[in-house]
Amino acid sequence: MKAIILAAGRGERLGDAAAGRPKCLLRFGEKTLLQRHIENLERLDAGRIILVTGYRHEQIEAALAQIKSRIPVETVVNPDYELGSIVSLHCARDVLADGTDTILMDADVLYDPDILGRLFDTQSGNCFLLDRDFEPGDEPVKLCVSGAVPVEFRKIPDRAISWDYQGESVGFFRFDAAMSARLAGKAGEYLDTGRSMEPYEEAIRDLLRETPELFRFEDITGRAWIEIDFPADVALATEMYENSGL
Repeated sequence: MKAIILAAGRGERLGDAAAGRPKCLLRFGEKTLLQRHIENLERLDAGRIILVTGYRHEQIEAALAQIKSRIPVETVVNPDYELGSIVSLHCARDVLADGTDTILMDADVLYDPDILGRLFDTQSGNCFLLDRDFEPGDEPVKLCVSGAVPVEFRKIPDRAISWDYQGESVGFFRFDAAMSARLAGKAGEYLDTGRSMEPYEEAIRDLLRETPELFRFEDITGRAWIEIDFPADVALATEMYENSGL
């Protein structure tokens, strides 16, 4: 099992809260998000870690040099990090299509490690994580469920699609080897057709809509996690860290 961590973006919406750093180098307590990801993946016995970097990638490489990991950690630089995150996914296409299962992760998430563990323990080869306790609006990426099957995955779901309930996606995913290869191909299709400003989630949505029967989800409602996009999120993440002992 390999883990691909997407960490290329500039994080412009954080403004001064980022202090000129990539978001994965935000520190909570004594550890950065990056160090937490690596340590959590070590505990779960991931086989290798691939970090897709871009904005100020030298800072990330310097930080990696200070982190002692028994798992190989490789970096792939996305020089076009100002474009959509689909480009970062495309930069990892060879790794995606290497014939092994994939854990795909956003780098800007602080979380209870048990959340990530659910993707390693699941019996589903292709799996989302869903939190039913979320604030509605246009910002959260929603996962919509019909019965036990996810059927829609988007910030603004298609109203023509029916579902029973929805929740927020955590931004961590598991894909089996075959789906990983399909995702690599789908990312290439986006770039080939001039859709380089799209988020990578759109490629995942395409696969879900094509073969919903191949996907399942793990419900992590009640577990602590936060995606860090805005200055207020840094304060909330700090409070979550202090209160939960992560």
